[in-house]
This record gives sequence, C-alpha cells and structure tokens, in this order.
Amino acid sequence: MPMNFLRRIEDASFPLAIQTDADIQCAAVLAAAQLVEARLPEPGTGDGQGGVILRITPLGRAELKRIHADGKNRDCEACSD
Repeated sequence: MPMNFLRRIEDASFPLAIQTDADIQCAAVLAAAQLVEARLPEPGTGDGQGGVILRITPLGRAELKRIHADGKNRDCEACSD
C-alpha cells in the first residue's frame, strides 16, 4: 500500500497535509525507506494529529520512475502474446 500512496501523491503540491491514519502510516513507511521527507506525529500518540509530507526525495522519484517503466514493460509483454 505505501507504494500506491507514493504514486497517488507524486503530482501533489508540497508541503502536503495528511490526516488519515492510513495515510500517516504509509508516509511513515515511505519516510523510513527515505522515499519521502515528512513531519509525522509520534507513533502511538493517538491524538488525531495530522502530518505533513515535505517532499518526495530523489530516491523516491527514482522509485516512481522504475515503477512506471515496469508498468510499461508489462503492458508491452501483454501485447506481445
């Protein structure tokens, strides 16, 4: 799911405010992998506080590029059958 979230935010304007627990969890995973820079609430605080994604890092942009390239390759393979 975090990679789907990364694809969902790739064209967003940053900084990007996020509110839902699911988005915050995805952002935390992406931040741990250094794919995004974010300010997130401390885990387990449970105070409903949102977070902010500051940017997608160069590593994150490279991963998005790879994902898009893989998708194009899969499409080509499907057409060649």
